[in-house]
Amino acid sequence: MKKQLKSDLLLVVVTIFWGTSYYLTDISLSDLPPMCLNAFRFLSAFLVIGLFLSKNLRSLSKETIKYSLLVGVALSGTYIFYGYGILKTSLTNAAFICSIPVVFTPIFSYIFERRVVKKKMLFCIIICIVGLAFLTLNDGLQPSIGDIICLGVPICYALDITLTDKAVRCAKVDALGLGVCTLGVVGIITLVISLLLEQPHLPTRLETWISSLALGFFCSGFAFVIQTIQQKYTTPNHVGLIFTLEPIFATIIAIIFTNEVVTNQKILGMVLMISSLILMEIDLPVKKHIKNSCGK
Repeated sequence: MKKQLKSDLLLVVVTIFWGTSYYLTDISLSDLPPMCLNAFRFLSAFLVIGLFLSKNLRSLSKETIKYSLLVGVALSGTYIFYGYGILKTSLTNAAFICSIPVVFTPIFSYIFERRVVKKKMLFCIIICIVGLAFLTLNDGLQPSIGDIICLGVPICYALDITLTDKAVRCAKVDALGLGVCTLGVVGIITLVISLLLEQPHLPTRLETWISSLALGFFCSGFAFVIQTIQQKYTTPNHVGLIFTLEPIFATIIAIIFTNEVVTNQKILGMVLMISSLILMEIDLPVKKHIKNSCGK
């Protein structure tokens, strides 16, 4: 099996884990407060990955630590909105809304690096926004409070992507060490918030233990390691296309395990959003007019 095909298949497995995480989060939140769950998830992932990659953590540069804090704050925002938003909306809506950081990434790229947003990207963003409207608006043309909260997820994650991209361009930053430390930062921040605002406790039911540990070990720890390693052997376009499968897997799992009803309006919204994400990642062929030696 070719390395690229093997990498793509493993990234599909990662995407399945992430799609499953919405259902596992829903189970865990029936027992644990949102920030307590996030702290449990990320600290367990940090401990697992740190155990296997301890060499990367022994000699971290100041730049790696600095960017770990910055990226960790942005990622913490992502999971703060995620934790509270998923409590007040459907798993399907949460999955699709949380899958659109690519819409906000160009905005932050322009703000921080003055990268011009191309016309194709603007077109895709408009399609995605229209799809988002079909997905979230009810008969009164109002989104649910959970949908509004979930919008903070792609915004914060787009900032996370932008900061991470800037970090890995720095020669003094260890990318793998950055990722591991970021998990620890998120775990600590959400633990502090949980101690201040909640009554944190360990899972009290077997199903919560299973779902919470699965979120930590597989959806965070295992998925992170596989993504980091396998992206070396495939292309960014392949990765982007594969990751658009995340909300689809989440929707399938929600329909099977929670009997969630998906209306025709929501299906149309999903199709438009997925289409916009795929269009962003595909380079459309452009015909070039080549002049001959006579200038014709």
